[in-house]
Amino acid sequence: MIRELLELRTGEDYELYAQTINPQFMRVLRTIGFDRVWTRADAQYLYDRDGNRYLDLLGGFGMFNVGRNNPRIRAALVEALELETPGSVQLGVSLLPGLLAEELLRRTPQRLARVLFTSSGTEANEAALKLGRCATGRARVLAAEHGFHGLTLGSLSAAGDRHFTERFGPLIPGFDHVPFADLDALEEQLRREDVALFIVEPVQGHGVFLPPQGYLEGAQQLCRRYGTLFAVDEVQTGFGRTGTLFAFEHWGLEPDIVTVAKSLSGGYVPVGALLMSERVYDGVFDSLEHSVSHGSTFAPNDLAMAAGLATLRELDDAQLVESSARLGNDLLERTRPFLDQFDVVRDVRGLGLLWAMEFAEPQSGSLAWRVMERVQSGLFAQLVVVPLFRKHHILTQVAGYDLPVLKAIPPLVLTEEDIEEFAVALEDVIKKATRPTRVAGLALRAVKAR
Repeated sequence: MIRELLELRTGEDYELYAQTINPQFMRVLRTIGFDRVWTRADAQYLYDRDGNRYLDLLGGFGMFNVGRNNPRIRAALVEALELETPGSVQLGVSLLPGLLAEELLRRTPQRLARVLFTSSGTEANEAALKLGRCATGRARVLAAEHGFHGLTLGSLSAAGDRHFTERFGPLIPGFDHVPFADLDALEEQLRREDVALFIVEPVQGHGVFLPPQGYLEGAQQLCRRYGTLFAVDEVQTGFGRTGTLFAFEHWGLEPDIVTVAKSLSGGYVPVGALLMSERVYDGVFDSLEHSVSHGSTFAPNDLAMAAGLATLRELDDAQLVESSARLGNDLLERTRPFLDQFDVVRDVRGLGLLWAMEFAEPQSGSLAWRVMERVQSGLFAQLVVVPLFRKHHILTQVAGYDLPVLKAIPPLVLTEEDIEEFAVALEDVIKKATRPTRVAGLALRAVKAR
C-alpha cells in the first residue's frame, strides 16, 4: 500500500505539505533553495530524484548516529513485528522495556538506578522537571542561559533562548536562568536551598558551546552541597555524539537525572528516556498509590524498545563511539587552519562529531557586514550554508537564531573521505562568501526583505 501511494503521488511532497501541514516552512525551504524531492537515504548520504548524492552533516538534528536506514536496526524492527509480541498491555508489562532499561543502566554510573521511557527528548525533560520537583519538595528550577531543552511548555520554561519563548508566555513560574559556565551565579541561586533541580546540556547544542574546565564538576558539587538534583540533558549529546557514549563521561560526572532521546532508536521510532537515581525514584514512586505517578501511553512500546536494543548493539559492534572521537579530531585538524586563513572565521570548536565554526566581522571592518548584521545577527552563516548545499551538495545548518555559527552533527558512520570533501567545499564557499560584492549583495537583499 505504501509503495503504491508513494509511486502514485511522487513529486507532490512540497505542495501537499504546504496544503495540509505548514505552508510557511515550505516558503522558507523554497527561498533558500532547499526544496529538493528526496528519493532515498543511505547511512550519511541523501539522494534526490535527479540522482544527486548529498553528504548529510545534519543527521536529522542528530537522530541518525548509526546512519540513515541502518539495515541492522531495520532487521530488528521487522523481527519484532513478526514476533507479534504482546506489548503495551498497560496493566501488565512485556520483556523488552526491561531489557533496554537494563542495557542503558549497565552503561551509566551506579548512581542511576531506574529508567522511565518517553516518546521524545522534550517529554523526557518534562518528566525530569516534574519528578524533580516532587522528589525534592521544592518548586524552583534552574537552567543555563541560551540552553535548549525542547519546545513543550515546561521545556520552554527551562530554555534560555528568547527566540523560542517570547511569543508563548506566560511560561511556567518558578524557572530561573544563570549564565552558562558561571559557578558564582549558580551558587548564588542554589544557596537559597529552594531549587529542585539544575538542568544543563553538557555541550550547549545551539552554538556548540563547550563548558570551561571545572564548570560541570563544580556545578555537580554545588548541587550536592545544597540538596539540588543535578540533571544532565543528553538528548543531542548522547550515544556517541561527543566521542564517549554519554558526554558527561568526559568530566567523570554522576548526575541524579539524565535525559536521552533522538538517536536511541537509530532514527526509526520515536523514543526517549529519563534515567534517575534511587533518590528521585523513591521520592516520587513511594507507594502503591503513587506507582503510576508518571508515564506515557506509547513510550515503552515494543518497537521502540527493539530499536533501542539494536542501536546500542550497533554502536558497540561498529565501534561508532570510538569512530566519533577519532573523526571528530580529524575534522578539527582539517578545519582549524581556516582560523588563520580567513579573517571572518572567529572560532572552530567541537567535541567528537559535534562541530561548529563561528564567524565574525573582519578586523579590518566591513560596512556591508554591519548593515547585514543590523538587519539580522548571524545572517552571514547563511552565505555559507546555502552554497554548501546548492553547489557542493552538503547539508549543514546555522547553529541557532541570531548566531553566526555553522554547525555539523553528522551520522557517526562518516568517513575520512567525507571530512575531506566537506573541508574542500567549505574552503571554497568561505572564499567566495567573503568577497565584498557577495556580502554587500546579501546585506542589500536582507534590507529589502525586511
